[in-house]
Amino acid sequence: RWTFRIFCGMMCGYKGGAVMAKRRPSGDGMVRKRDDGRWEGRIVVGHKNNGEPIYKYVLAKNQAELTQKLHDMIEKYRDTDLREDCNMLLSDWLEKWINEYITCYVRPNTLFSYTAMIKNQINPHLGNRPLSALTTQEIQKFYNAIKKNGRVKSDKKHGTELADSMVRKVHLMLHEALDMAVKQRLLVSNPTNGTTLPKNNYAPKQILNDEQLDKFMNQIRQDEKWHDFFYTEITTGLRKGEICGLKWEDFDENRGTLKIKRNVGKTINGVMLIGETKTETGSREILLPPSTADLLRQRKINSRSEWIFPDLRDIEKPMNPQCAYGRLKTILKQASLPSIRFHDLRHTFATHAIAGGVDAKTLSGILGHANASFTLDNYTHVTTDMQKSAARIVGNFMDEIIGGVENG
Repeated sequence: RWTFRIFCGMMCGYKGGAVMAKRRPSGDGMVRKRDDGRWEGRIVVGHKNNGEPIYKYVLAKNQAELTQKLHDMIEKYRDTDLREDCNMLLSDWLEKWINEYITCYVRPNTLFSYTAMIKNQINPHLGNRPLSALTTQEIQKFYNAIKKNGRVKSDKKHGTELADSMVRKVHLMLHEALDMAVKQRLLVSNPTNGTTLPKNNYAPKQILNDEQLDKFMNQIRQDEKWHDFFYTEITTGLRKGEICGLKWEDFDENRGTLKIKRNVGKTINGVMLIGETKTETGSREILLPPSTADLLRQRKINSRSEWIFPDLRDIEKPMNPQCAYGRLKTILKQASLPSIRFHDLRHTFATHAIAGGVDAKTLSGILGHANASFTLDNYTHVTTDMQKSAARIVGNFMDEIIGGVENG
């Protein structure tokens, strides 16, 4: 038989064993001694839709231990009033979160990535766990497990270990989803807080130096179909999906400007995903170098597509980013150049721009970065060289002044 007790002043008052009100404040606690000799306690942590209380239970060997455990639980659930859905399965909540909270607010590529992570990583490990039962320790074990053996399609080259960056992406998505669960009163706190994640281990940036860039430019001159595409890329530093998503309506041939406002993503089930740019600042207008503006003006004369760089086999479609990536690898191989990533062409542009004297604020606007500090952080190696050069110039200048004073 449950006995009514008062813990930390958080229980509803009663007189002479009078029946309590149907809707009891969260934090109410009751205890009893079980037939097996252990002590069991429970507190109210929320209410069902009909007003009935939702309980959280705890066991202890003796009454003193139970009192402490109940005290800790009451503190944890202080001012909490969870909803009836707090016991829904994590898999059900993630589906609800995807469909009701983020579908209209994220890019198609992001939505596809989230859905894949839920299906391939989260649901096999945690999908059948009730939301209210999730713990930080449990989620930490989950991260450790997918890090060690989380690759869906393993092979001899990559094995089964999941990349550190992918583990971090799973965490960020799960953290966001459970934060919303907290806001919806399905969780008292986010159990992903306090977990330890692997450090970022992004592949180092690679750039084409002056000599390599000359080789690259010479090689694309021999490629009639791809020359304009890669010349535009190396002189603007656009993201792969951004350059593939350019339309003629984005090009102002009189002003020599280009608007970047869409992104071409993966092709899924035969459908190419086309959406907004990666970030809000990614939507921008840039002033093209005169040579690039002239190139696009000439290209537009004979164009029969709305896309500046249409698919080579179907001009009604934009260039497929994977096709562009594959062609880059071929060009690099033909020119005996390092097998860099497509994104490294963006790094090459940015590095040469800074080295040529373009200030970080202007460059961040061209690249679509959120702020100049991000640009500086990403190209520290260039700015360091520039600072050394500036120090030498100032040093020489001061030596001349001091030398002139001493001689005078």
